[in-house]
Amino acid sequence: MPELPEVEVTKRGVAQVLLNHQIKDVFVGTRPLRQPLSPELKKLAGATVTDIARRGKYIVVTTTQGSLVIHLGMTGHLQIIASDTPRAKHDHFELMLDSGMSVRFNDTRRFGLLVYVPVGSDPYELKILAELGPEPLTDDFTPEVLLERLKKRTCSIKQTLMNSHVVVGVGNIYASEALFLSKINPERMARDITADEAATLVANIKQLLTASIASGGTTIRDFEGADGKPGYFVQNLKVYGHGGKPCPVCGTEIKHIVQGGRSTYFCPKCQH
Repeated sequence: MPELPEVEVTKRGVAQVLLNHQIKDVFVGTRPLRQPLSPELKKLAGATVTDIARRGKYIVVTTTQGSLVIHLGMTGHLQIIASDTPRAKHDHFELMLDSGMSVRFNDTRRFGLLVYVPVGSDPYELKILAELGPEPLTDDFTPEVLLERLKKRTCSIKQTLMNSHVVVGVGNIYASEALFLSKINPERMARDITADEAATLVANIKQLLTASIASGGTTIRDFEGADGKPGYFVQNLKVYGHGGKPCPVCGTEIKHIVQGGRSTYFCPKCQH
């Protein structure tokens, strides 16, 4: 699943072709994604795009005729493509622009989400956005904020970091990597994290996400940016996906476990 850096890379990519352009026409497919595609999405035809933002793993496109909220799901991606290019099997949605270019949403597994928000309504008041935690790359995400959100949680620190109500966008890959850099065992109870450890975690999460965005995100399976290029941060991963290999710090074999149905990788010596 695309995580915060991959969504940020996608947002920046489509902003280059969408911002200040008019949407000449809208294609809405008939196959449902996570939810059925609303015919109201066609109300975006004729609108001019005035803003593009990211909130957690959601992209928010604001226009003169309402807003569009996008979640990429497991395999979804936005493509910048010429409007006269034939649609592929899993192209479910398209914004055709006055420039002759289009932004298409392709999603093989169909876990993505597209929501139309009418003019006059605030997309950030949608439940899926309103209940999200702080953005990790802003000043709202501090050691004090993280520690406060951890102090009553009895599940593991790894699972807690992936909870979007605690902090948004720190998915499976970056949670494993941040815990490794912070020398914190992923199985430790969240409420047992100390103030010093929280400060280290916050610093490492910010550093990892910033570096990943600069590298175009992380491609593990099928993520690609709006320009069709993969993310290259995968080359910098220290433990994720390296089960059975030697730790880059101490040489101990990296361990692979499953927490909450998701893979976790860590060094049992460095993260004792």
